[in-house]
Amino acid sequence: MNMRETPAARHTYVQILKSTMVIGGSSLVTMIFAVVRNKAVALLLGPEGVGLMGIFNSIADIAQTIAGLGVQSSGVRQIAEAVGTGDDAKIARTASVLRSVSIALGLAGTIMLAALAFPVTWFTFGDHQHVIGVALLSVGIFFRLASAGQTALIQGLREISTLARINMLAAFFATVVTIPLVYLFGADGIVPSLVAAAGATLMVSWWYSRRMLRHTPDLSGAQFREEFAGLVRLGLVFMISGLLTLGSAYVVRIIVLQQGGVAAAGLYQAAWALGSLYAGFILQAMGTDFYPRLTAIANDHAACNRMVNEQAQVSMLLAGPGVLATLTFAPFVMWLFYSPEFYAAADLLRWICLGMLLRIIAWPMGYIVLAKGEEAIFFWTEVAATAVHVGLAWLLVSKFGVAGSAAAFFGLYLWHGALIYMFARKLTGFRWSAANRRIGLVFLAASALIFSATVLLPLWQATALGTLAVVLSGLYTLKLLVELVPPERLPRPIRKWVLR
Repeated sequence: MNMRETPAARHTYVQILKSTMVIGGSSLVTMIFAVVRNKAVALLLGPEGVGLMGIFNSIADIAQTIAGLGVQSSGVRQIAEAVGTGDDAKIARTASVLRSVSIALGLAGTIMLAALAFPVTWFTFGDHQHVIGVALLSVGIFFRLASAGQTALIQGLREISTLARINMLAAFFATVVTIPLVYLFGADGIVPSLVAAAGATLMVSWWYSRRMLRHTPDLSGAQFREEFAGLVRLGLVFMISGLLTLGSAYVVRIIVLQQGGVAAAGLYQAAWALGSLYAGFILQAMGTDFYPRLTAIANDHAACNRMVNEQAQVSMLLAGPGVLATLTFAPFVMWLFYSPEFYAAADLLRWICLGMLLRIIAWPMGYIVLAKGEEAIFFWTEVAATAVHVGLAWLLVSKFGVAGSAAAFFGLYLWHGALIYMFARKLTGFRWSAANRRIGLVFLAASALIFSATVLLPLWQATALGTLAVVLSGLYTLKLLVELVPPERLPRPIRKWVLR
């Protein structure tokens, strides 16, 4: 047992692990449904169908981000702050405005995307072949934003278990409607499936949120304007961040589409979806639990830096073995989750996994900027990240083909991680702990070794070396995680092994 950890620190590690497991558990179920859905689309439509689905999803994501004005993210914070006051009337007012604004923005988003269907289709595909699909997709924007307002209320009330159930049920219904529609109508069923999935999510979120805060308060015009201004003022910061992230991903897909066609876009989409799955467990936990806790202590630099190091330590330990396993078995993973037609995406998946490892290391530091309220730094780092990502993609895809798009993501986080560390040092004097430097060195070196082996060695030798690294890293991770948790909180079989 590591005696350097205080009881308070051990409690923090337990909280981090617990929140990650709860959120990760629901994400695992969601991932399973996503895998079934993606596998069906891959088998029925091939890389072209997967590419089209990815492009339509990108259009919907961007439209939702613009029309939503960041209200979902700001709504979570506004509701949480209202809950913190203990004032039921304020909670009800904030919730009522959040719901009304979300519905209004959903209607505006539908009208916006429908009106811009021709230029959006032309910019994306270079023709008007899919204009009806884009126009139909606009209906899904209303469903998405109306649902987002309800899930923001649930998250703000800290009903995390309810939110997990909504995510799992939404994934189930999305799978149930997508597979039959794609089977019956082929590529023409992609957009209807996306709209139907969004509608199912709205129904599930309404079913759970309807039992919360049933009382609708009487709001004066001044009270509505005050609540609305608070939502939008904070939401615009989140909107800009989300728009830049989604916009860069959208432009990268356009670069791939123009350079390699729809099939190449499908390979990129498949690799991106798989590379994001495992990392998503950890990143979602950061946004749901870590960020609010960090905000509460942001003015205490020592406590803030300690919490960031603790979160980063657990995140690296949980992510490292999974990244190494994906690097090692990338061709098999593409076959398992998609089909043999996607073998060529294995190299893309490896580059994306390297970038995701750097992303997981950098994100805890990035929350320092948000927790400190440094909106200008946050804005300009997001702008710079977008420029770097798109610039690298444009340069590398033209030279190395579709694999360059994934290498650009890795290059982005090499640069972005260094930049965020510099700002974290400036704002709070942040430094990596000795334990995190050691853990980071172990996993980064192991990742570089396995990646190099897949390039330089025959497949069986690279796989054997990678398998050994995965087993050793898993034991290493288990040992360190056990040391972070009080013995009485460990499962009985592990506790017996530790105390032996």
